Amino acid sequence: MNFPARFYFDKRTQEILESLTIPFAVYQYIDKRVVTVALSKGFCDEFGFKCLEDAYAAMDNDMYRATHPDDKTRVADAAYRFAAFDIPYDIVYRTRTLKDPDYIILHAYGKSIYPKPDVRLCLTWYANEGHFSNEQGTYESVLNQTLRRFLEEDNQYRGAYYDYMTRLPNTVYFYELAEAGCKKMQEQNIDSAILFFDLTGLKHFNRWHGFEEGNRLICAVADILAKHFSSESCGRFAQDHFVAFAPEEGLKEHLDAVIAECAKVNDGKNLPVRIGIYPNRIESVQISTACDRARMAANVRKKNNESYYALFDLDMMSEEKKRQSIIDNIDKAIEEKWIKVYYQPIVRTTNGKVCSVEALARWDDPVLGMLSPAAFIPVLEDTGLIHKLDMCVVRQVLENLKSNKKLYNQNVPVSINFSRADFEACDLVKEICTLVDEAQIDRKFINIEITESMVGSDFDYMKGQIERFRSQGFQVWMDDFGSGYSSLEDLQSVKFDLIKFDMGFMRRLDDGEEGKIILKEMMKMATSLGIDTICEGVETERQVRFLQEIACSKLQGYYFMKPVPPEQIVEKYTVEIQNGFEDFDQSEYYETLGSVNLFDLSFLSNLDESVIKNTFDTVPIGIMEINRSGEKVRYVRTNQSFRVFMKRAFGFDLSNPETEYPVPKEGPGSSFMKAIEQCRNNGNRAFVDEEVKDGSIARSFVRIIAENSVTGVEAVAIGVLSITEPNESTTYADIARALAADYYNLYVIDLDTNDYTEYYSKVGGEEMTIVRHGKEFFESARRDTMTRIYEEDREPFLKLFTKENVLHDLDAQGVFTTTYRLIDTGTPVYVNMKITKMRGGNRIILGISIIDSHMKQKES
Repeated sequence: MNFPARFYFDKRTQEILESLTIPFAVYQYIDKRVVTVALSKGFCDEFGFKCLEDAYAAMDNDMYRATHPDDKTRVADAAYRFAAFDIPYDIVYRTRTLKDPDYIILHAYGKSIYPKPDVRLCLTWYANEGHFSNEQGTYESVLNQTLRRFLEEDNQYRGAYYDYMTRLPNTVYFYELAEAGCKKMQEQNIDSAILFFDLTGLKHFNRWHGFEEGNRLICAVADILAKHFSSESCGRFAQDHFVAFAPEEGLKEHLDAVIAECAKVNDGKNLPVRIGIYPNRIESVQISTACDRARMAANVRKKNNESYYALFDLDMMSEEKKRQSIIDNIDKAIEEKWIKVYYQPIVRTTNGKVCSVEALARWDDPVLGMLSPAAFIPVLEDTGLIHKLDMCVVRQVLENLKSNKKLYNQNVPVSINFSRADFEACDLVKEICTLVDEAQIDRKFINIEITESMVGSDFDYMKGQIERFRSQGFQVWMDDFGSGYSSLEDLQSVKFDLIKFDMGFMRRLDDGEEGKIILKEMMKMATSLGIDTICEGVETERQVRFLQEIACSKLQGYYFMKPVPPEQIVEKYTVEIQNGFEDFDQSEYYETLGSVNLFDLSFLSNLDESVIKNTFDTVPIGIMEINRSGEKVRYVRTNQSFRVFMKRAFGFDLSNPETEYPVPKEGPGSSFMKAIEQCRNNGNRAFVDEEVKDGSIARSFVRIIAENSVTGVEAVAIGVLSITEPNESTTYADIARALAADYYNLYVIDLDTNDYTEYYSKVGGEEMTIVRHGKEFFESARRDTMTRIYEEDREPFLKLFTKENVLHDLDAQGVFTTTYRLIDTGTPVYVNMKITKMRGGNRIILGISIIDSHMKQKES
């Protein structure tokens, strides 16, 4: 039935209807939607509206906004059947009013009237039957029973036209509404558009927060869409998909508002929303086709984890055809061997050799040509078919490993990427164990790569799967670290063997020092956690050198080789002039060398190195290899500071890590090498003072960090701690040893900040050990007084030992001294405190020496 344009009463009739105190409304069904024609004063009073304008606005935009969620679909469906087909409208339901927060029971009754032969209006009366109550045996309970009967009917029949949860039109009804609405706009020369909304990641959201929270989010988003496009202009297609139609004009403002509101909804528990727009002016198509094209536009940047909207264009059609071809042909591609595994080498920084490879899938399609992973992997992930591809890659890798073992009698580990769908499709850990064992390949030759986003999507589940893989002898690598789900806390809770830094870090290295600082600190963090590292996307020698300096263990990128078939990588690194493949038996040795952070001295000792860090902006650090005979050395890894130091001190140019140097027997460097020889013999660490060419004294710390069990080569880590000019040849260690012989405790206090460092020594020892750093020295000392000083001495000490008294005596006498008894050991022991000023900066040094025997001799 075709309805005419909206009906209007004459002015006098409209005024009379709106002045009546009986709660009623007049509606008209136009273009598949209910339009409000008239509302009475009694309607406004009953529902708590302050004026008619507010009432009309509320009814036209979302007339069911206050209806109980369990009743909305039933009420909307009954209203639609009444308006569209004149099916009697007689319904009892629960609703709230603006004047009462509690639900009331409302009885609505409607009948049709015909002000003109071709115009049908729906006249609806409303009766308030009192508050909804759960009490039994009262008048209200009879109405409650009636209402429960309607609810039971609703459970059996959730509505033919509305979604049961959001009360938005369902798919079929939306098609009818959109067709009528867009046609109406076309007749009025208004450009219309179909919109597709996709909540990104609802499946994982439900796993993380629960389905109840997911349903709450869906309803909240539905309310936002109804607010901007009206509840009769949008619909729900599937669990996380919504659609709408609207005029193109002003659409951008509405979508910006939708995105902003979706980001704040549900108490912050929300998801990004991708929005696709199909302008109907592009091509006149069926509403279902327009919705599908809007969906294509919504998926144009699917890897983007942010909200956005995108316009459809006809170029997307060819992409859609390619997408469908991939879906239709995945089984054939595997069977016909269109899927091929390519390898990209992973090169170790310490020896330049290929220590592993990454397996990457390529699709050589007879029609579409060679497809890159970006063309088919997202499609297979979206459709749940990625598991077939990944298992195909696993089988090809295992066949290749078996072949290499026969041909070359050696292998390097292969890393294989897995998706979240793999874990959902089967017990992936069990499946991989079975395939690897059946192929008779050692599990250490297969590395499991999973993306950072997979871990963040379902943390507890993925943590368990990672632990299972590692317990079965596989290494687990985190891929694309830093690509968008930054999860530094996850690295504390989940043990990865290696993290692979996203190639975006490489692109940011050229943007300024900030990119280098961030990557350096993240690399230091990973190394401190005992996690190996790879940077992918390496393209220049400058990047290689920087990554070597900051202790990136392995490198991957086009600088070394693009992904190629397995036979090409073997030829490249065995036949041609290359460094070749790493002997797997030596990998543990090189792993140790690669883990050293050349910007950090903490690996040399477990001591606090604050004094050292204040000496250099970047401490010169290098790793030197000594051959089995001890006659030649090679500097395999060095940072820039170390290379500058070696050039200045000994004239060595360390730009080529392959250069070997003879071990000096006398002259510059000889005492240094003798100290290293002692370390080799006794396995200890050593401080070395070595005079260099200009007469300066270079103080270094050295220790053996690894031995190559195959070649007998030993690796020595060297850190240059300080360089003392010839006229200042007394070293810090000399002072420390002198003080350690006399003092039980030493404190260095900064009078400007009151920060302090405490040093401790065994009496008569030769080394001072940093015990702690602290703030507010004098307050800390007063607190310690109550537990460390003998009770009789506490009050005199507290009275004397103030910052003001200390500064007064230092200014007047150059020294502050006092004697008291400590009870650190349980027995009172006499000590003497002596404070003097330090040269350079506003600092003082406080020493505590034990004078117990002297005092007791005086007492006797």
